[in-house]
Amino acid sequence: MKKRNIQRHLLLLLLVGFCSIQLQAQLGFCPGSSGDPIFEENFGTGTTNGPQLPAGTTTYTYTSGAPNDGFYTLSSRTNYFSWHDTQDHTPNDTDGKALIINADINAGEFFRYRVDVLCENTTYEFSSWLLNLLPLSGCLNAGIPVNVDFEIWDDTDTQLLASGNTGDITGTTSPQWNQYGLVFQTEPGQTSVILKMINNSPGGCGNDLAIDDIVFRTCGDLVEITDLMNETEISVCEADAPVTISELNATPDFSVYSTHAFQWQSSNSSSSWTDIPGETDPTFTPAPISESTFFRVKVAEDPINLISPLCSSVSEVFKVLVVNTPSAPTSNGDISACSNDPIPLEVSTLFGIKVNWYDAPTGGNLLLADSHTYQPTANGTFYAEAETSVAGCISDTRTAVSIFFYQLPEVEDETVAFCENSQTILDANYAGTDPVTYEWNTGETTSQITVAAPGTYTVGVTNSDGCTNVKTITLEQVDAPIISNISSDEYSILVTTTFEGDFEYSLNGTDYQDSSEFENTQGGRYTIYVREKNGCGEVSMSYTHFVIPKFFTPNGDPYNNTFDLVGIENYSSSSVNIFDRYGKLIKNSRNSPFSWDGTFNSRELPSGDYWYIIQIEDTTFKGHFSLKR
Repeated sequence: MKKRNIQRHLLLLLLVGFCSIQLQAQLGFCPGSSGDPIFEENFGTGTTNGPQLPAGTTTYTYTSGAPNDGFYTLSSRTNYFSWHDTQDHTPNDTDGKALIINADINAGEFFRYRVDVLCENTTYEFSSWLLNLLPLSGCLNAGIPVNVDFEIWDDTDTQLLASGNTGDITGTTSPQWNQYGLVFQTEPGQTSVILKMINNSPGGCGNDLAIDDIVFRTCGDLVEITDLMNETEISVCEADAPVTISELNATPDFSVYSTHAFQWQSSNSSSSWTDIPGETDPTFTPAPISESTFFRVKVAEDPINLISPLCSSVSEVFKVLVVNTPSAPTSNGDISACSNDPIPLEVSTLFGIKVNWYDAPTGGNLLLADSHTYQPTANGTFYAEAETSVAGCISDTRTAVSIFFYQLPEVEDETVAFCENSQTILDANYAGTDPVTYEWNTGETTSQITVAAPGTYTVGVTNSDGCTNVKTITLEQVDAPIISNISSDEYSILVTTTFEGDFEYSLNGTDYQDSSEFENTQGGRYTIYVREKNGCGEVSMSYTHFVIPKFFTPNGDPYNNTFDLVGIENYSSSSVNIFDRYGKLIKNSRNSPFSWDGTFNSRELPSGDYWYIIQIEDTTFKGHFSLKR
């Protein structure tokens, strides 16, 4: 605030320093209940600027174009300079205007308005909406903020009744309207006040603002009306009317008034209110109520202020709602559909009426609550009942709606296997007698198709009712076995295939087993057979089974008296060397059958581990075995 403005305010305060008016030092809104607006200024509507404000309203100069420093205009848009481009604040108007201010280079008063028709000894709320027009990035992020004082003076312009300051309103990234309020009280004999708006910042780059929706309204206590059960409303169905209320109580919160005068009012619409003669106490007992009725009280600090709505406030509304019995829902029609068609039954009601579905015209079981649609899963007739959202009033009758499901052609999904490098026939396998048509995902329209590739196949089977059931066939390819390896583990032959399958195994092509291991098999040359059990291929491989015993027992009994390498004679070249634990060569052989009795130079060797190096053609075997006596 400029120095001269501070001096002016101090002088005025000295002149009225001994008066009994309570000054409001900061902005704020009515702490209780605000009445209806008694003065509103929204600056009109239209697509052209103006009109000019009445003489004496502002010290600024009017322009119909872009307002420079010290100028103002009335406009439905704010698209001047690099300002935010936005609409006015007033809700729901078309081409609404706002007061557009570009601050003068000198701070000071820029808006003055006289408000009449007020009431003496009455508390009021002033409010207004303000918008800083300069974006946050304007003026290189250094725009002058908006800073405004609101002042309420008496009609002689000598007594300051209330004042408050917005503080700095800085720029924002997007348009942002803010509301500011001020509460004041008129003195005895006062029916007019002067509203002043004072700019505390200088003009220049920034301090550009829009003002809209200036409102004055009464401010009174927040008054709640309750019955003896502490309820604020009652809802009943018309069948339960009339409603008897023992007593209604008006309870103020004393946030504004120190004393209270009451006048009870009633209304059938909650918009047009009528005083109830003689009902001026904080309690009231209505007559029996047969139709929806609303009650409230006008409240003032002085009984004389109850005469005018401009001088009093009103309480919260106590509602007595007598709800009419709803009409039964209207059917949207019976339905015939395929059993896999998700079309639901549907009914219509007036707005705000719920629908409950039952399985009988009266009584019965509740199937679904609060839904205008219902999806049955079987043929039948179902019944829709209307219920009001308020008071839960039920229609006298229910609406019957039926659904009939056409049966689908009966088909079942399948998983089918076929051998690689072959073809197979896929069949829809429809077993019914009614005529049907077919449509495969391959485009074919016959009941069977021939395919040669694994995958998922579907066929839609459609009957004469137009109902389609889709069958899915998963076709899996069964590959022929491939032998990847055959090995020997002492007396066992182990067969390994490239992939797992439903295979069986044989050493002679006649006798098959499920296991891939042949146990207790003497050494020798064999032909190993592997075949797929479902007939999807057979493979064979010749294999010489070479047995290297893990131990032998040369103790004279009939078993394992020699260390024999059965089958070594079948190879074109071979050599065998046996060593004791110290590396001494004990026995050797080349290109001949091999059998060792556990002696060296006709002397029995002791029990222990002995080592071997066996060369079979290009393969060398190294290991050890045990001699046990």
